[in-house]
Amino acid sequence: MAAAALGLSLLIAQSALAFNLVKYLGAAYLVYLGIRMLTRKEPSVEAKQVRAQGARRAFMEGIMVEAMNVKTALFFLAFLPQFTTPEASLAPQLALLGCICVAMNTFVDVLAVFGADRLLQSNAARVTRARLLTRLSGCTMMTLGVFLALARRES
Repeated sequence: MAAAALGLSLLIAQSALAFNLVKYLGAAYLVYLGIRMLTRKEPSVEAKQVRAQGARRAFMEGIMVEAMNVKTALFFLAFLPQFTTPEASLAPQLALLGCICVAMNTFVDVLAVFGADRLLQSNAARVTRARLLTRLSGCTMMTLGVFLALARRES
């Protein structure tokens, strides 16, 4: 988010070639991830006990993972500039949009953790649930990749 707010996104926004390159590479990567999920062997559904490390450590590890995740930076570079207005300063707009995006993603992640915890508490139909979730995730990734590739850039 910081890189986008500091103006790297402006370079991509000003260059149709760079924008399309990032867009199509991102779309291809999403389709690849979806195909990989659909074609992989059945995952082991045996849940192992994990020792709790504490909320603070989990929070800090999450920040480190996202800060070093190239996909996160590419997302902010490709997605956020579409929602800015040229009349206002770009950096504050990108910072605000990035913060809103991070807050929404955090909320969804917390919901996903609670949902996964609930699903893992029951042993009944665990294999079927795991297979269904993997297939659904793969199809979702491929669909998002296709939609991204077909999206038109508004001038």
